[in-house]
Amino acid sequence: MKPEKPAPDRVRIDKWLWAARFFKTRTLAKEAVEGGKVKVGGERVKPARDLKPGDVLDIRIGDVDWTVTVAALSEQRGPAPQARLLYQEDPDSQARRQQQMETKTWVADPGSAIKGRPTKRDRRMIHRFSGG
Repeated sequence: MKPEKPAPDRVRIDKWLWAARFFKTRTLAKEAVEGGKVKVGGERVKPARDLKPGDVLDIRIGDVDWTVTVAALSEQRGPAPQARLLYQEDPDSQARRQQQMETKTWVADPGSAIKGRPTKRDRRMIHRFSGG
C-alpha cells in the first residue's frame, strides 16, 4: 500500500483546474487562463499563479460561468466525486448555470442545424429566395 502524499499548500492554477476536472487537459486549462477566461478575485492571472484555499475563481467555459471558492488543493487528477471536493460553488453561480441550461433546452440556436457548405438543394432555395 502506498503512503498518501500530504496535501500541498500551494498549487499552480492550471494544474488545479485540471485536477478539479474543469478542463480535460492541462494545456486547455493553461490556454483558458492565458485567454482571460479564468480570474482569481476578479483579476486576470497567469497559468503559473499559485492558488491557496479560500481563493475565489471566476471560470468561463464556453457560455457557462462558474464562481467557485477553492476548498482544497490537489496536483493529481482523481475521480469526479473526489474532484468536486476541491471547490465549493457559489449558490448564485449554481442558479445562473441552471437557468442557462434551461434556456438552452427551450431555445434552439438558429445556426445549430447548419453544417458546412450548402447542398445543391439549399443553393436552389437560396437562389429562389434571393431572386438570383
